[in-house]
Amino acid sequence: MGIMAHKKGLIMGVANDKSLAWGIAQTLSKQGAKMAFSYQSEVIYRRVKPLAESLGGIELIECDVTDDESLKSLFEQLGDKFGKIDFIVHSIAFASKKDLVGKYVDISRNNFLNSMNVSCYSFTAVCQHASNYLADGASILTLTYLGAERVMPNYNVMGVAKAALEASVKYLAVDFGGRNIRINGLSAGPVKTLAASGIDNFGYIFKWNQYNAPLKRNTTLEDVGGTAVFLLSDLSSGVTGEIIHTDSGYHIVGMKAADAPDISISALSVAD
Repeated sequence: MGIMAHKKGLIMGVANDKSLAWGIAQTLSKQGAKMAFSYQSEVIYRRVKPLAESLGGIELIECDVTDDESLKSLFEQLGDKFGKIDFIVHSIAFASKKDLVGKYVDISRNNFLNSMNVSCYSFTAVCQHASNYLADGASILTLTYLGAERVMPNYNVMGVAKAALEASVKYLAVDFGGRNIRINGLSAGPVKTLAASGIDNFGYIFKWNQYNAPLKRNTTLEDVGGTAVFLLSDLSSGVTGEIIHTDSGYHIVGMKAADAPDISISALSVAD
């Protein structure tokens, strides 16, 4: 049956078979969960439809998280399909590619506000619109990254947006806690996702984490899926307001590992 049997929910942010949200969806499906996927555009729909079909029984619902009417419609449709919702996964972020290179200080006001709207405020908006549809004991999860806590090369405005997102997790946990609804964040290590490919010199960051993380490897979609299922299931019934790191332990490291080889940015690419 699986630990998510009889649980129904929403996955937001599946873009392709490399997405963190896809890794979570696969693990949830294996554990018996019923799901719907939201998608933003026709382009994303065409990518996600075969993935949804591979799991079976997954409805696709269009939603623009920057539009309150679109969010309202999404949860009305989910309410019609599922009644009460047991879990939500929010794996949505955006920054202009030109703002993921160079200095953070150079970002424009409009690009900053757009990044904060999509990458941070959308999580609060999702919680707002989902509120009346959440079951007792429901769990809501968002995805974040260590760049919210420490400066990472070229992460720039995304680090600022993720820091605000992590603060939102804590405040939302208090807002919803009295209803026995939990809000948490999962801080994943670098994974070769579509979003990561937009970060300049990502190949270097990927290798650096591999060589210097305590587990001496990078994060996998299976790692992320396993942690997510824990946070979305009743196994974590006493956990809320937390940011759980799933990064092979990299977040505890303060210096280059003594046995880590030297690596050159020029010798690496995203494909490495």
